[in-house]
Amino acid sequence: MLGTDIIEIKRVAKSAENESFLKGVYTESERAYYAEHGSKAETLAGMFCAKEAVSKALGCGFTGFKPCDIEILHRDGGAPYVRLTGNALKLFPDVDFLLSVSHCNEYAVAVALIVPQANML
Repeated sequence: MLGTDIIEIKRVAKSAENESFLKGVYTESERAYYAEHGSKAETLAGMFCAKEAVSKALGCGFTGFKPCDIEILHRDGGAPYVRLTGNALKLFPDVDFLLSVSHCNEYAVAVALIVPQANML
């Protein structure tokens, strides 16, 4: 399954002014990454798109779990990857993803592709 999402960065920037939005959508690790990388709205927008793309790839949106149950982390070189937690992990314990996130001045976009877990190959 494949999921994609696009969002205007300025919409996320406006929402990020509300602390409850940040805590409701982003994990502590994601908020720390955002702060460590200059608190740029495009960072939050990219992670938001990634969460949406993952939920679409799962085929259910956020039914049965919250956006913060999808965690977007980054490898040493900056490449994003997905970690499911909470109810998302309970509902989809054997799912792994390939993830791509990009942005320009106005938009952020993400694509998530479900792939077999390494231990299933």
